[in-house]
Amino acid sequence: MNMATHAALRDDDAIEREIQVKGKTAARVTPQDLEAVVSHAFYFTAEDGVVGAHQRRRSSISVEHSSEPHALALLTFCVLVLRNGFIVTGESACASPENFDAEIGRKIARQNAIAKIWPLEGYLLKQRLYEHNRPAEVQS
Repeated sequence: MNMATHAALRDDDAIEREIQVKGKTAARVTPQDLEAVVSHAFYFTAEDGVVGAHQRRRSSISVEHSSEPHALALLTFCVLVLRNGFIVTGESACASPENFDAEIGRKIARQNAIAKIWPLEGYLLKQRLYEHNRPAEVQS
């Protein structure tokens, strides 16, 4: 489990609660805003991807040349399609096969993908604030 990512998401929620408790009301991006821009989520392992590529004959990947093909099952991907069609990805790699849990892998991969939305939404908010606060003569 990627503890840094797991802790970061908990920190995001804790920070949002602190912002609310302190009465900060200015425009900001919230964890809920990030979830709201997600239109679709897709999850798969690297093993799923290799098998799918072979089935579609779109890949020259040779599984027999891999020294540890089972390791591919320990890498989970999350692909998030945002409402505007932009795509972000996240991944979770499990070091110990004994600890692998598909549900936990999907959660961590999604957290890593969601983390990539913060700067995108932050930029959009800053742009909207900039455009709103510009003097009227500059906007023309």
